[in-house]
Amino acid sequence: MTGAPLLLGIDLGAGSLKASLIAPDGTLAGEASHPVATAAPKPGWSEQDPHAWWRAAIDAVPRALVAAGGDASRVAALSFSAGAHTQVLEDADGRVIRPAILWNDQRARAETASLRGRADRRILEIGYNRANPTWTLPQMLWLRENEPEAFARVRRMYLAKDWLRSRFTGGFETDTIDALGTLMLDARTVTWSEELCGLIGWPMETLPPIVQPRAQVGGVTAAAARATGLVAGTPVICGTSDTAVETYGAGMMRPGLGVAKLATAATVSVLSPRAVPEPDLINYYHVIPDHWYVITATNSCASAHKWLRDTFFRREGEDGTAAFDAMERLAAATPTGAEGLFFHPYLNGERSPHWDPLLRADFVGIGFNHGPGHFVRALYEGISYSLRDCLEVLRARGLGFEVARLTGGGARSPLWRQILADVLGVRVELPAVADASFGAALLAGVGIGVFADEAAAEAAIRVVATHEPDPGRVAVYERGFALYRDIQAALAPLNHRIHAELAGG
Repeated sequence: MTGAPLLLGIDLGAGSLKASLIAPDGTLAGEASHPVATAAPKPGWSEQDPHAWWRAAIDAVPRALVAAGGDASRVAALSFSAGAHTQVLEDADGRVIRPAILWNDQRARAETASLRGRADRRILEIGYNRANPTWTLPQMLWLRENEPEAFARVRRMYLAKDWLRSRFTGGFETDTIDALGTLMLDARTVTWSEELCGLIGWPMETLPPIVQPRAQVGGVTAAAARATGLVAGTPVICGTSDTAVETYGAGMMRPGLGVAKLATAATVSVLSPRAVPEPDLINYYHVIPDHWYVITATNSCASAHKWLRDTFFRREGEDGTAAFDAMERLAAATPTGAEGLFFHPYLNGERSPHWDPLLRADFVGIGFNHGPGHFVRALYEGISYSLRDCLEVLRARGLGFEVARLTGGGARSPLWRQILADVLGVRVELPAVADASFGAALLAGVGIGVFADEAAAEAAIRVVATHEPDPGRVAVYERGFALYRDIQAALAPLNHRIHAELAGG
């Protein structure tokens, strides 16, 4: 090996897989990504082919190695992350049974209602979270009711990052955080719950052993080394869900610092010394031992931004980045408040604070004075208002914060960062690198002792931009937020009627 050691983080995102190599001081040495397609066979469905994840990995990892200088012997360890709840089901011969149902899939609405009717209180008491269509437990009940042959064939259930990692190691395990995300775990004992699994008749023997996110779970196999360019035997650390490592990589290692994630979906997270198992909150163990992170979330963020670009702003053959840049310039030239134009980002239903899969997106208040820039700015402001809705849920439990670190692709927009600071009324900070692949790489370092413990990795995190809330704009957005909420309340019944009309048709 020549040169300093490197740590590899591999994140499976909703639209792409990304591999990042970092030095122990947090410097990014090389990165690469590869797109992953999502299928929507029916409205509200969201599925991916797990084999596409492996194809993405064997493309991205070698290119990241080249970007970092090409010496795979420098890679001291690697770790993984992916969206929570997403499962891969294998049969007795190790074959994938069906496409993976993603975390943002909405098909399990009826099954969620059934679980709530039968065991709403017990699910919350045991799993510290409420049943919702995006969680594994309702999704697997949907499988039992709609694809019973597939349900009967299951011999192993992986979580997404675990199945991908198994291509590197051949192992079968998951971590505590992803296990909690199935809604099949007893959060009190950190063991699989026979009671929760029994609600859907799920066979306990299909569930993987549970380890800590920092646990070493094997080494890169010879076959995986040939496919990826890594060195056989390189230590592999379990890893965990994308939001867990993103909040970790952004530096949420102490109270008073929150994280806002502007990715496919958007989340607001805060560190807590205890779980807060209430119906409108999401609770997870944190990477920092003996702590939790509590989440509120909005379903559509960068996905809504991309939808607006592709539907109205991108010309055929035009580079997508150029279209985003043009949209940013238009929005920056538009007044605060978009001159009375409001956007609600409910393109795929909504989580916090409404927990209503039937809500629909809208632009409200359109006039002849509104041009393209107004629609972009209204989108930025509407998603920021939705995150304010999320933050208010936390503040009501005494879990607010004064500083928000940003993660996700949306954080690249300086205008959006400032709007978020003004809407939330908090200082917003942008780390130099804070995506899930970076957090996974830090976790790889913890697993092999490069960092003395989880908190020691904070030294590798650098803030490169800061946005303070502007009092004048804060006042405008306070009034706007009240209107935003009133519009949502007025339109919700109409959203339900639209859904009923479509279902009846």
